[in-house]
Amino acid sequence: MSTDTLIADPLHQKARGRAGSSPIAAAETVAAAETVAAVPLASSPKTLSMKRRMADYVQLTKPRIVTMILVTTVASASIAAGGMMASIELAWLLLGTGMVAASAGAANQVWEREIDCGMARTAVRPLPDGRMHVANAMLYTAMLGIAGTFILQWKFGLAPAATGLATWLLYVVVYTPMKTRTSFNTTVGAIAGAFPVMMGYTAAGGSLTDWTGWLLFGILAAWQYPHFMAIAWLYRRQYAEAGFCMSTTVEPTGKSAGLQSIAGSIAIIACSIALCAIPLGLTGGMLATVAVVLASYPMLKASIRFARMPNDLLARKLLRSSLLVLPAVLLIVTLRCLV
Repeated sequence: MSTDTLIADPLHQKARGRAGSSPIAAAETVAAAETVAAVPLASSPKTLSMKRRMADYVQLTKPRIVTMILVTTVASASIAAGGMMASIELAWLLLGTGMVAASAGAANQVWEREIDCGMARTAVRPLPDGRMHVANAMLYTAMLGIAGTFILQWKFGLAPAATGLATWLLYVVVYTPMKTRTSFNTTVGAIAGAFPVMMGYTAAGGSLTDWTGWLLFGILAAWQYPHFMAIAWLYRRQYAEAGFCMSTTVEPTGKSAGLQSIAGSIAIIACSIALCAIPLGLTGGMLATVAVVLASYPMLKASIRFARMPNDLLARKLLRSSLLVLPAVLLIVTLRCLV
């Protein structure tokens, strides 16, 4: 954050104290603070500009995660409906799903606001940096969650609304506290992160008992292993200093993270092939199978290389490949299921 004055509240002072536990952490905290938008801050959240306030409320919802969830929602809804939903129905679905996902992300930041002070990449978030009152964040979180669940129930019925509520509870109440207790939190987080795909699937007419929906779920859950293991490696020191229990802090050689990345990459290919084989048509199924294997291969290759020699360079390559593979695979399986 390029600021004239940093907010001097207890949480911010705690951030300084924890970051100061090592020269590297202190330097990272200063560097991260200097990279946020150049908006001068005063001594109270009340003095922030409206533009800064709005940006903070958006940041509180973890917009990148919400965007990824909305992309997968479109894919799962299209598959369940056998084509694109009507524009107005799709808009309602994305609004309801997005609000539930945004509420979960905000609740996660409310819960972890003190822990976030100990990591350079999270210490500049609105709550640990003191730019937002906790009460305001909690009210915002509740409003988003209730409104999103209501929209899903009102427009699409019980199944999408119940799935959204289950996703919220799993992510906030189960996954979030587990992050400081066991590295198994990654598996729970993968389930919570993949469950929204069933919101879109059931909203468009699919059933919770359909294999197609659960194979889509499998793709999303498996993808999060190579994606998150790369992140866990890159920020392993910050995670350790903040007290998070991740694979890369429990087993710091990175071998376990690498093997989990490989397993996730293979699972993506397996689920994708199964999805391509469900619709009738041998030729189309073979072409789609070849396409998903080719699309997924870069991430599998990156996972294998990372497992053999865990380092920051290979972790970044794995992270980049994961961001490219997911939309490519979803596009292929969606087109396959629609033709």
